[in-house]
Amino acid sequence: MSTAVLDHWIAGRTDAGTSTRTGPVYDPAVGAVSKEVRFGSADDVGRAVTVAKEAFASWGRTSIAKRQTVMFAFRELLNARKDELAAILTSEHGKVLGDAAGEIARGLEVVEFACAMPHLAKGSFSASVSTDVDVYSIKEPLGVVGLITPFNFPAMVPMWFFPIAIACGNTVVLKPSEKDPSAANWMAELLKEAGLPDGVFNVVHGDKEAVDALLTHPDVASISFVGSTPIAKYVYETGTSNGKRVQALGGAKNHMLVLPDADLDLVADSAVNAGFGSAGERCMAISVVVAVDPVGDELIEKIRDRMGKLVIGDGRRSCDMGPLITREHRDKVAGYLDVAEADGAAVVVDGRGVDVDGEPDGFWLGPTLVDKVPTSSKVYTDEIFGPVLSVVRVSSYADGVELINSGPYGNGTAIFTNDGGAARRFLGEIEVGMIGVNVPIPVPVAYHSFGGWKASLFGDAKAYGPQGVDFFTREKAVTSRWLDPSHGGINLGFPQNA
Repeated sequence: MSTAVLDHWIAGRTDAGTSTRTGPVYDPAVGAVSKEVRFGSADDVGRAVTVAKEAFASWGRTSIAKRQTVMFAFRELLNARKDELAAILTSEHGKVLGDAAGEIARGLEVVEFACAMPHLAKGSFSASVSTDVDVYSIKEPLGVVGLITPFNFPAMVPMWFFPIAIACGNTVVLKPSEKDPSAANWMAELLKEAGLPDGVFNVVHGDKEAVDALLTHPDVASISFVGSTPIAKYVYETGTSNGKRVQALGGAKNHMLVLPDADLDLVADSAVNAGFGSAGERCMAISVVVAVDPVGDELIEKIRDRMGKLVIGDGRRSCDMGPLITREHRDKVAGYLDVAEADGAAVVVDGRGVDVDGEPDGFWLGPTLVDKVPTSSKVYTDEIFGPVLSVVRVSSYADGVELINSGPYGNGTAIFTNDGGAARRFLGEIEVGMIGVNVPIPVPVAYHSFGGWKASLFGDAKAYGPQGVDFFTREKAVTSRWLDPSHGGINLGFPQNA
């Protein structure tokens, strides 16, 4: 039986491209290949960029009202058919349907934000800065923009970028993850149905060859990337050296600081949800609980109790957590438990032998809890990107802040406390881009912007929100003087006294 092959999407239709290379797409809950995906060549990327550049000639001049109409139509279609997209996400990523629905809802927020582009893209005006002189600004689109997005949120992360980019008047070439690529094509078809002209949104699948082609193509004005820190750094350096505007969001190691006065039931619920949702495969997962003595032992028991009630299995079977994305990634994450034991940490809950409601060949690893993790261990320092929750114990608030600030990442962190003064001090002292106060995953809503500090973000612009609008536009400042008609201009026909 032959396996279906997913093509690219160029100029408003499926396109097989010129390359004969393909890659497997798995159903992680079954452990079997569900389809193949085309791996685009540099020529395929070049053709998509050419199509996008040609489409920009008209789309960039299309009225902002028309662009808004397309975004509204896309929003309505996506909302009506979100269950269809959720099923695609679950079948290729493995996340449970509830997580998939949540991903789509957060993406929809950005689409709705982009629907307000007539207001968001307004410039400014200063009248009479000097005699008969006015100064005003105009925001214009960049041109062709490139998006390179990760496997963990194959719908939401592209929606962090393309609704704003398109509403601003740009055209798009998206290179989604080759591990779960179908959502990109599905959204491309929906955009066409919403009235988006052919060539404004294009999808080229592939690996490093396609990425490098986007990063170096002279007609690509900007690059938006989400992924690991080493690749984010590479994307930023390569893109900027080729004259592009780049926003590259990297990895994370997010901490949850728990003070002795915190509500430990809330903390335990939050740690389980933030640590194991989407199998821990998200850059805003809480991967380290920093427990200030003496709460550690009691908190461990509360977390362990809740973990025992989680159902692991096929995301289409009303389970709480699904498989990991590939067998290789599952094995890599599981290998950290051997490291933890070798480094003297205590594996409180071991997910390697979990009972699952799913096929035996699925890429399973159950929720895992590791206590007393040495900060020198790779279990602490590495971004594991899986369902492994580490606990580090400290003796004071100050020690916890110092520990968090000493790390290379600065994506997000949370503090749990009932002391408003302590929380306020934390906001000023912690060195990260996004903070939660008694909230485990501090992902901002769409009308704010998403992004971290330090090795978690390369470039000056965060994703979506006001910074997203600024990233996908460039400003013209106009200084104008119009002489009064009394200086010899046109006769306006006004009555005159002799």
